[in-house]
Amino acid sequence: MRAETEKEKEQEKEQEQEKDTVTVHGGTPAPPDPAPVVEAPDSAATAGADRPHRRRAAVVVAVVALLTAAPLVLSPYPVSAMTRMLAFAVLVIGVDLLTGVTGLPSLGQAAYFGVGAYTAVLVGVHITPDAMVQALAGLVMGLVAAAVTGWVAVRARGIVFLMLTLAIGESVHQVADTWSAVGGSNGLAGMPPVTLFGGPALLAAGFVYWWVLVVAALVFAAVALVVRSPYGRTLRGIRDNEARMRALGYRPALARYGVFCLAGAVAGVGGALWAQQARFFSPGDMGFEVAALALLSVVIGGAGSLWGPCLGAALVLFVRDNLSASIGGHGPLVLGAVFVAVVFLMPRGLAGLTGGRLRELAGARRRKENSS
Repeated sequence: MRAETEKEKEQEKEQEQEKDTVTVHGGTPAPPDPAPVVEAPDSAATAGADRPHRRRAAVVVAVVALLTAAPLVLSPYPVSAMTRMLAFAVLVIGVDLLTGVTGLPSLGQAAYFGVGAYTAVLVGVHITPDAMVQALAGLVMGLVAAAVTGWVAVRARGIVFLMLTLAIGESVHQVADTWSAVGGSNGLAGMPPVTLFGGPALLAAGFVYWWVLVVAALVFAAVALVVRSPYGRTLRGIRDNEARMRALGYRPALARYGVFCLAGAVAGVGGALWAQQARFFSPGDMGFEVAALALLSVVIGGAGSLWGPCLGAALVLFVRDNLSASIGGHGPLVLGAVFVAVVFLMPRGLAGLTGGRLRELAGARRRKENSS
């Protein structure tokens, strides 16, 4: 009896399974569910998405190659001029970090530029001609000077912050102009040619240029990493909506103080590089004109883009040091005209113009590919 019962149960199970596999019409087995179709990635779309990155990488490689090869094809004078542009660009990167990223337009960064330059000259005259030691000393002293003077300034915003930084810059300038320890109004001279790692002196303009180029590239990369970090996003958030960031638990004054100190350190490195090229520094190299030209470079190049202000720095120094002499000393007039043109025609500066053009070309290429 038990065996017959088990056999009947097995037959009932088989009948239920057959019912599940039979359709209503005609009793034919239903086809199995189709397997999900996984679409292969569109190679053309992937290649199109990668094109802007490849194009950007190609541009970076080309620019680096041209800058590196400059001393091999140019005479010493333009190489020295390009060295000054690179050192000034380091200062401008610090100004852009404050103005473009954090929303704190500053006229006081020339003070920390001068502190770094005087530090490099004093270290070179009294301690060591090693270029790396001088640059590190300039960085530290620029950081210290910004830390001492910045705590009050960062509590203000807008025009008040601008005026406070101007007052800081002019105060440091007056100290340098009257302090005999740094040569007073005559400046500080006698700096020997720099060396690297105990090697021979870098007498040729090209060797100094390559050293300054490497340091400027490292500074640019370091600041770019900061801008893209969570701290950089915090700074942009404070710039755009400080009340909201404070409500989220952030401390805007502390964040601004940190970036102010960082910008001072960057300016100190720029001053050290400037002094290493000129082997001389005077109060005239850190006055209001330098601070205004640095801020003007940021506006012309495109605030917040980092590389745009570097282009602006090269343009500003070229007009001041090279073009001005050939047009009867009217370089400031040319810079003023360029500034007005940028404000009205290119609100985002040279970086915005170039980036917009690249986006237009990429969009036109995509439309052409889609239509074909």
